[in-house]
Amino acid sequence: MCLEGLGKKSIVLSKKACEFRCYMVKLAVIGTGGMAHHQVESFQKIEGCRVVAACDIDEKRVCEFGKKFGLEARYTDVDRLFEEVDCDAVTIVAPDAAHHPLTLKAIAAGKHVLCEKPLALCAKDAHEMSTAAEAAGVINMVNFSYRNSSAIQMASKLARSGELGTIRHVHAHYLQGWLAQDDWGFWETSPQWLWRLSTKAGSMGVLGDIGVHILDFAGMPVGSYRSVNCKLKTFDKGENNLMGGYELDANDSAIITAEFSNGALATIHTTRWAQPHSNSLRLNLYGDMASIEIDLDESYSTLKISRILGRKSMPWEKLDCGATPSNFQRFILAVETGVQDQPDFARGAAIQSVLDACFESDRNDKTVAL
Repeated sequence: MCLEGLGKKSIVLSKKACEFRCYMVKLAVIGTGGMAHHQVESFQKIEGCRVVAACDIDEKRVCEFGKKFGLEARYTDVDRLFEEVDCDAVTIVAPDAAHHPLTLKAIAAGKHVLCEKPLALCAKDAHEMSTAAEAAGVINMVNFSYRNSSAIQMASKLARSGELGTIRHVHAHYLQGWLAQDDWGFWETSPQWLWRLSTKAGSMGVLGDIGVHILDFAGMPVGSYRSVNCKLKTFDKGENNLMGGYELDANDSAIITAEFSNGALATIHTTRWAQPHSNSLRLNLYGDMASIEIDLDESYSTLKISRILGRKSMPWEKLDCGATPSNFQRFILAVETGVQDQPDFARGAAIQSVLDACFESDRNDKTVAL
């Protein structure tokens, strides 16, 4: 089965390739917050991968993390980790502002890198990371986690094969509601939310946190973005919009209209105020030969397709898309084989350019070309 991607290279997974492991990939985790727990649980299930070390600037947190996952090598200094730990690769699960400097250090140390999204805080830094990784010849991937959906992989395959015809219109949303409801806990009493809510704490707001996902998700079957027009909004929250001495000034909602390189128009929106949604992604693709709908609240592995026969639309048909390797499995196999897979840093930098254009569009109240 060929892994879907937008780059020049892909990895072909066969049963034999999945069963045969050339060597054990030794992985270090940099950043031990909530997402790192999910990552290590996933990596520890992959045959051919061994998590060997953890690093975090918070000594108590990294010690607790190390105890939970049986990691004796625990560091608060990433330079010491690179000097003392025998590892092939790192996964960077630190806050957004740390992605660029930590990734460049890892690349300089010759490590393969999986980095959380967004790749950086600006396109300039993201492109620097991509260029450095390519020059060093290391495997590089960004964790656009909704590519773990076989439905989006199948939609991309169908779009590229021409089965949808020319895609004319796209609608996509990513909705969360944790600012209005407590299904993830009450944010005002949990400092872990601060980095998502304050620009001084390194946040790019909802646009950088989850908008980055829906921009990648929507663009994966269609192609590159030609232009965007974006409106951002930050709503009053908490006491005097302050928390821990930080102003809660990061954007909470984003509405984007976009044009793709093929001429298709798109409406894309995201927010943290959409109760009762906990974590909802949906994508509609409308082509002149067929249309597709993906709703991840319903399923990660099925999509609906309506084909056009002559001038008549056929009823929605549910398509089972099977399974697809996770980003973590793709990354480990890429390290083993030395063959770059998607989504790579170049893709992360391309989406970062879209984010930059969205901020520019909102700031200047105009459409921005890419």
